[in-house]
Parts: sequence; C-alpha cells; structure tokens
Amino acid sequence: MQSRVVPLEEGKDPAVSIKASQSKPFPIRLLQLFLLFLALCMAFSIISMYTIKRFGVQSSRTTVKPAFKPCFDEPDTLDRWIRPPSNLLHKMSDKELFWRASFVPGIKKYPFKRIPKIAFMFLTKGPLPLAPLWERFLKGHEGLYSVYIHPLPTFEAKFPSSSVFHRRQIPSQVAEWGRMSMCDAERRLLANALLDISNERFVLVSESCIPLYNFSVIYDYIMRSKYSFIGAFDDHGPYGRGRYNENMAPEVNITQWRKGSQWFEINRKLAVKVVEDARYYPKFEEFCKPSCYVDEHYFPTMLTIEAAPLLANRTLTWVDWSRGGAHPATFGRADITKEFFKKIHEDTHCVYNNQSSPVCFLFARKFAPSALEPLIHVSQNVLGF
Repeated sequence: MQSRVVPLEEGKDPAVSIKASQSKPFPIRLLQLFLLFLALCMAFSIISMYTIKRFGVQSSRTTVKPAFKPCFDEPDTLDRWIRPPSNLLHKMSDKELFWRASFVPGIKKYPFKRIPKIAFMFLTKGPLPLAPLWERFLKGHEGLYSVYIHPLPTFEAKFPSSSVFHRRQIPSQVAEWGRMSMCDAERRLLANALLDISNERFVLVSESCIPLYNFSVIYDYIMRSKYSFIGAFDDHGPYGRGRYNENMAPEVNITQWRKGSQWFEINRKLAVKVVEDARYYPKFEEFCKPSCYVDEHYFPTMLTIEAAPLLANRTLTWVDWSRGGAHPATFGRADITKEFFKKIHEDTHCVYNNQSSPVCFLFARKFAPSALEPLIHVSQNVLGF
C-alpha cells in the first residue's frame, strides 16, 4: 500500500497546533489545599466557641491593664478631705478662694479626732524682724497652731526649712492702710486659714506684735472663751458716727455703725461670715473711704449686725495711745524692762466669759526691730517662754 504524505504548511510548528487544540485541566492539588484550610478554620471556630461557653473570658480580661494613668487621684479616704494644703501658693483668685473657704459641713459632729488649732495670721509689709521671739513662743506646740503670712506681693520670704514660717506665705496683693485693700488682705488671710479644717480660732497680728504669755496660757484662754474678741463700740463723736455715710442704708443704719481695733481674734463661724459676705462689702467699699477708715469699721459693724451675741466687744491686743497722734506708740530697745511688762500685766481689768478677769490682753504692739534682743533676754522670766 502506498503511503500518503501530507505536506506541512510552511512556517507552522506541529507541536503548537496540537496543544492549542487541547483544553487546560483545573489544578486538583490547589483545590485540595483550599478545602483543607476551610476545614481547619471551621474546627478552630467550633473549639473557640466551646471554650468561651465552658470557661468564660474573665481570666483573659484580668491580664489587661490600662495604658494610661489619671492626672490626679480621686479622694477615696476621709484623710484626703481633711488634710491641710501642702502648698499655700495656690493659683486661685480671691473670688475662687472665698467661695472654696466658705464651705461648711452640714453635720456639726466631726467623724474623726479633731484637735482645734489657732491660726496666727501675720499681716506684714515684708520681713518679720521679731520672728525669733515667735519661734521660741511656738516651739514644742506643733499640731496646735498654724501660721500664715500676707506680705507685699513683691516680697519673698526666705526662712530656713526648720522655721515655723517656712513656706507659710500666701498669695498676696498690695494693702493700703485705711482702704478696702487692707480688709481684702485680712479676708484673704482668713480664707486661706479656713482651708485647714482644724483651724478653729483666728488671730490677726502684725510684724510688730508680740505674745504676752506662753503658748499654753494663750491657747487655753482663747479656746475656752465663749466669745470672739473684736472691738465694736458705738462712738457718737466725729471719728465714729461722724464717718457714717447715709448711702449705706438700708444695709447699715447709723445706729448699727461701729468702730473697733483692726487686730481681732474670732472663731471659725465668724471667720466664714467675714469671708462669705457679699451684702455689706459693696457698701463699705463705695461709701467708706478716707477720712472714713474702713479697717476700723467694716468688721466691727458687719459682725455686730450678724452675730452681736458672739462678740466680747474688746480686743486681745494691747496698744499705747497715750502719746497721741494717728498711730500708737512704738517701743524700742530702751523700753523693754520688767516694769514695762508689769504695767501691762497688772493694770488691767475686764470681763472674760461673763466673769471679772485680770487677764485682758494676750498680745501687744508696736515693737521696733531694735526691741528683739532685750525681748529674747526677758522672755523666759517675764513672758513665760
């Protein structure tokens, strides 16, 4: 049989023609791997669901910790509420400070052992030249007193860390004698002292004041008193009622107008009244200007109207007006003798807790810096400390 040869077309590859005529099969191996992956995923999901249902997820949540910390700790114990401020140089304005200081607990009985303290509030121009005498007076009585200093705002107190005056300066403003800024400074001192819940009595003194007895005598005298000590008398003369302005009515009538010493000692209840006052303050600010000296009238008048039964109507600070003039006498080195203090201690008579008492003054002013050395010398025998 003769074979028949079919010639190839010129330019064509017979292998290529065969592959093109065949269909490409699906890769079975890839399909198997995909099905195996799906099966594993389903098995893992079933196992996870069973584990959560059976054992819960509490154990996994306990290991999670927050990645941030709060900027401050929220008060969670009583101690944090009653602890006095560690830094007196706060950033509060007077308005904010007075609002904060006016907080009063609704429940009178304290839920902790409260030891009442005396707040000694120094209203000064700057340095405290008699500080060493006060250091000696306060030594050994920590926990029974607090110290606050209101100097001129440009003054920076630099007391050693061992001093009772160290870091006791409060934010201050300029205080001018006879003007409302002086009362503002006194209210500022009271407000800062009120932030310490243990402060019960508040004594205003100056850089020229000294204590006349030892701490124990003064502490007991003040704490046992039923009254607060602020002079408030009705002076019918030109330096009393003569300073009254009729525009102060109806808040203040002329029969309610009082005059008294700037240097006072009051309890916590009255301190709050002074700080929170918004009724009488505007009247005194507007209508009591020199020759009406507001620091002699504002507190005595306001407290007489609001709390007359709580006032002893006298001051605890002795001064000597015998030399005349607008200011009391100032005593220097030559004046400090035993006879000088004997006169102060013995030539007095007053009423204390509704009974006659020979002890009337606990503090005295004005003493010059030159008096410090002799005061230290006689303090133990004459003043008792």
